[in-house]
Amino acid sequence: MRHPNLLTAENSVLLVVDLQESFRKHLPDIANLTRNVSILVEAAKILKLPVIVTEQYPQGLGKTLAEITACMGDHQYFEKTAFSCCGASGFMEGLKELNRKQVIVCGIEAHVCVNQTVHDLIQDGYQVHVVADAIASRASKNKEYGLSKMLSSGAIGTCLETVLFELLYESGTELFKSVQRLIR
Repeated sequence: MRHPNLLTAENSVLLVVDLQESFRKHLPDIANLTRNVSILVEAAKILKLPVIVTEQYPQGLGKTLAEITACMGDHQYFEKTAFSCCGASGFMEGLKELNRKQVIVCGIEAHVCVNQTVHDLIQDGYQVHVVADAIASRASKNKEYGLSKMLSSGAIGTCLETVLFELLYESGTELFKSVQRLIR
């Protein structure tokens, strides 16, 4: 029996929060952020995890970054004006229909939209895994404070490789080889 805080592919969904074009120039280490999120998105396709993408007021903040969109397969998409994804029309219904209780969260900004979404998901009974090397804020201190608040409220802090290897569970399979290629 696996520990209940470990991710499983059968029970997980990937949530990509507001990685939009207008933030590109303002985020530290945007190349590493987009690399890590792209790997999560690619792995989700391989492992057949549902993917949900949100955009905060895209008319003003732009569309999802092209490098993320380029690797996106099937996904649910929600526009929003509420900071929490849970406030987007149809978001909670769409999430509930997936019948999965583990939400892997990446995106921006850690101290605003990611933070409020994580708190709302925890409140609604989801186990939330925040991928620390796949979230960002314009100011690194804001990311630190946002992550600290989420963790102290019950989110599970994690990193890209931990997520991938928990979802895979074992090596030596074709799935393992496919996902391993993403991080080499």
